[in-house]
Amino acid sequence: MTDPATPDDPAQAEQAALNEALAGLVAQVARLAVARGLPAAPVEEMLRAAFVEAAAAAHPGLPEHRKVSRIATTTGLNRREVTRLVQQRAATAPRKVHTSPAGQVFAHWRNQPEWRGPDGAPRVLPRLGAGASFETLAQQITRDVHPRSLLDELVRLGLVRWDEHTDTVAVASSTFVARGDAVRQLGFLGDNVGDHLRAAVDNVIAGAAGETAPHFEQAAFAWGLSAESLALLQPAIRAQWQALVQTLVPLLRERVQADAATDPTPGGRIRIGLYALQQAGEPATPPTTATVRRRVPRRKPA
Repeated sequence: MTDPATPDDPAQAEQAALNEALAGLVAQVARLAVARGLPAAPVEEMLRAAFVEAAAAAHPGLPEHRKVSRIATTTGLNRREVTRLVQQRAATAPRKVHTSPAGQVFAHWRNQPEWRGPDGAPRVLPRLGAGASFETLAQQITRDVHPRSLLDELVRLGLVRWDEHTDTVAVASSTFVARGDAVRQLGFLGDNVGDHLRAAVDNVIAGAAGETAPHFEQAAFAWGLSAESLALLQPAIRAQWQALVQTLVPLLRERVQADAATDPTPGGRIRIGLYALQQAGEPATPPTTATVRRRVPRRKPA
């Protein structure tokens, strides 16, 4: 007999692995939607629209009279539904990826050497002044938004503290996480997880075509850890992130400025992240995922 978890047909094994991977992704989408009171219907609408978008991108250059039929064939949706979604897609402006001015100010303050003290921590700044002040810092990032408006936004998000008695401003958070701001938190989720998933999907598609993976996307995984061990890992993870940020942010800013001097609209972008998921109480054995199953030798016929 053979292990039913390891199909003899490689195509079946790959399809099973794909189904399991997608089930894991969809499960988290459903969990977020349920937690925020979003019913299934609008999520299903988004999924259908995404299928049409992906199918249209997979068949570029098709004449208009063949587009609907090709998309319907690729997605399994009927022609009427595809026509509706194509028209809806044409009327919807593309989503822009951007970082808020407040986020840029916060990142600049935390990561640029001239705004950090001898201990490496962000300096406490006078609110106003022509020298090293919050006003100067804000104007280095943008002159389209008033420094006071940026300060109010950062205070609202709990990222900085303003001492009105001394009229000084200090960083109050180690990361730009908009606590209490659901809109911004969900924006981060869409941008960060969306780009991570895009990189992973690009790599899988490239691998299936025999091409080199275009993005760096790696992870370390360990199991059998106690709650105490998980807690001990947190400072090391945060230290690694701070080291990464302090190395890369100045280089990124340097390249942005250099490229802007030679090409006003270069258009390229990069997102670099680090994440850590920890769960206490997991079994002390590796989970039975499709990846693990494929590594288990098949039993010989009885």
